[in-house]
Amino acid sequence: MSLQSFAPVLPEIFVLAMVSLILVVDAALDDGKRYITYTLSLVTLAGAAFLTLRDLSSAPGVVLHGLFIDDPLSDVLKLFVYLSTAAVMVYARAYLKARDLYRGEFFVLTLFAMLGMMVMVSASHFLSLYLGLELLSLSLYAMVALQRDSAVATEAAMKYFVLGALASGMLLYGMSMVYGVTGSLALGEIAQLLADGTDLRLPLVFGLVFIVAGLAFKLGAVPFHMWVPDVYHGAPTAMTLFIGSAPKIAAFGFVVRILGQGLESQVAEWRDMLVVLAVLSMAIGNIAAIAQSNIKRMLAYSTISHMGFMLLGILAGTQSGYGSAMFYVLVYALMSLGGFGMILLLSRAGFEADRLDDFRGLNRRSPWLAFIMLLLMFSMAGIPPTVGFYAKLSVLQAVIELGYVWLAVLAVLLSLVGAFYYLRVVKLMYFDTPHDPQPVAAGADARILMSVNGLAILALGILPQPLMAVCAHAIGASF
Repeated sequence: MSLQSFAPVLPEIFVLAMVSLILVVDAALDDGKRYITYTLSLVTLAGAAFLTLRDLSSAPGVVLHGLFIDDPLSDVLKLFVYLSTAAVMVYARAYLKARDLYRGEFFVLTLFAMLGMMVMVSASHFLSLYLGLELLSLSLYAMVALQRDSAVATEAAMKYFVLGALASGMLLYGMSMVYGVTGSLALGEIAQLLADGTDLRLPLVFGLVFIVAGLAFKLGAVPFHMWVPDVYHGAPTAMTLFIGSAPKIAAFGFVVRILGQGLESQVAEWRDMLVVLAVLSMAIGNIAAIAQSNIKRMLAYSTISHMGFMLLGILAGTQSGYGSAMFYVLVYALMSLGGFGMILLLSRAGFEADRLDDFRGLNRRSPWLAFIMLLLMFSMAGIPPTVGFYAKLSVLQAVIELGYVWLAVLAVLLSLVGAFYYLRVVKLMYFDTPHDPQPVAAGADARILMSVNGLAILALGILPQPLMAVCAHAIGASF
């Protein structure tokens, strides 16, 4: 194995080395110098982005004996993961300081979780896929429980851990069945062995069922969604912000690697399962969100419905379908960062702005933040000219091209149901009287980032073609 074979893995090696350095440095710092840990974390993200951009691949290249693949898909997903993680750190800084959570553990766990995501999106082997997933999952379990004196956070972490372990077991069991049928754990070899048109063997069918069930849990799709509202609600909002953004990008890469590359020849079998998951997720997610008075739980059910929409693109089983699903998940991560970031901006010491009533009269307190929140809600509802409209439109086109017109019609009807609870937030901000008339107190860095976040939603809605082209190129060059 030559040094050249390690070149595609340099971003992962750099992140791991920096996390180890941050662990050692943070142990020697007192609370007044925690900004050093914060700065080093952002430097880590910038360095990883530089290494990824420097070695942008134009064609897939498999290294490390088939464990790792470097292709345009992994490069684009990694860059958006870095961007999301950096936004989380900027949004969360004031919130963490006010709750005595501004410690090295948060930054180290965040970077370890990001390292797991990087491995997930670049894995071309069942072993590396699973290792990346477990590194991400274990970091998220610890992050949810980071507020040790909160009984709600501890309960949420326990639920997340127990159900996550069950899902990981399902996924591992499904992978072992696929290995039993094919005799290989490498996705490329599995695809070749299953592409010869031989009769589908019973163990492979069971393996597919277990794999799809495990993937559905990681996405939070119905009926494996029970952890999402409890974890989103129970975890500190800074952790909820992270869980609801970057890991969804990695989960998309994980699903596409397994179903779109390894098990592509079995598309007829797993497509039917994804249809059921998508319909149930869109229906239950949108309907259950209407009854929520807590905005974190509302956005949790909203996440479930959005993952159902993303599955519409994946179930198409075509390059255009994968491209539209990729566009959708990147847009969703941007919207989720803005939505949960706004909750962080409105929160202060001793006060969690996690109830819908806390958004009453926001326009009187801060017209600009109310306008940004309006853009975010419109985008989540799929209202033009925001980018959420084009994200929904692209996955619906992929479904219609497949001939599933009924599924597209049902998705449109369910998105109309979802528009109710998004527009309810707009109504509260613009037509109700605020409980607290004081102006919103937030740091300049968070305000600037929120403004960029909201305006990006509008700009990408007016000009979605560049991002769509990037997604189409990444999928086209990787498949």
